[in-house]
Amino acid sequence: MKAITSVFLALALAFCLAPGQAANADKLKIVTTTTDIKDLVMSVGGRHVQVESIAAPSQDPHSIELKPFQIDRLKKADLVIRIGLDHEPWLSRIKMTKQVLDASVGVPLLQAETPRLRVERRAHSHAFGNPHYWLDPENAKPITASIVEALGKLDPAHKAEYEKNRMDFIGKLDARLKAWKEALAPYRGTKVVVMHDSWPYFAARFGLSIVAAAEPTPGVPPSPSELAKLFERMRQHNVRFLIADPSSNPTLVKQVAEKGLAKEIILLPSVGAGPEATDYISLFEVNVQRLLKAVK
Repeated sequence: MKAITSVFLALALAFCLAPGQAANADKLKIVTTTTDIKDLVMSVGGRHVQVESIAAPSQDPHSIELKPFQIDRLKKADLVIRIGLDHEPWLSRIKMTKQVLDASVGVPLLQAETPRLRVERRAHSHAFGNPHYWLDPENAKPITASIVEALGKLDPAHKAEYEKNRMDFIGKLDARLKAWKEALAPYRGTKVVVMHDSWPYFAARFGLSIVAAAEPTPGVPPSPSELAKLFERMRQHNVRFLIADPSSNPTLVKQVAEKGLAKEIILLPSVGAGPEATDYISLFEVNVQRLLKAVK
């Protein structure tokens, strides 16, 4: 009797677990290098994808030290999607056996044709164009088009669903983009200084004019002479606002804001960088509202 009961329990447990396990096994395993690309993949792939980001939103994606389990997931993924350009130099050190999608393909890049010069006239470290292109919401269109194409090749049976998911997402994004542009229209031409050169796409889309970037090299504090030139330039151009990231050096931010006579604005560079930025669209909702609150 006990043996029969055990058999029935085992069968019942198998029936309970099998559907979930099967559903999980059927999902495409996608690894992205950032949370922004992760959210766009989830918007397109929906119920057919299982997505993981290598970089946390608080990490510098340029210099990640990969853990063994992350390397293992990269190698076992059905698809790896990267920002591209020179945003993830660490990825080139891994021998990939599966498909890698460069999300920058098809995106109109800024600062790609000439060296990107700072206040002190030194070229920026990114040689192939500014890689922070996801911070223009219009660029979600070519990015998601590439994602649809890649997922469709891996899973042709659901390509039509991926295309529909994309169009639904783009419809929501377009509606919010229209509202964001209308809200910021009165402030077009507002001059700003940025701590790090992450914001040219955002600035171009919403009409800000970036006068200078404070850091001559990402993560490297400017020298006293470089700061003196920055403050002089801010005064010459009557710059009133300083855009910083949550990870910016707070002491340096305070110094630049006070001596440059500018108001500090903390904008979020990635999905998840703040508790309100839970997805790609809400990332822009947060940043537009923060910008409006400051400039008003």
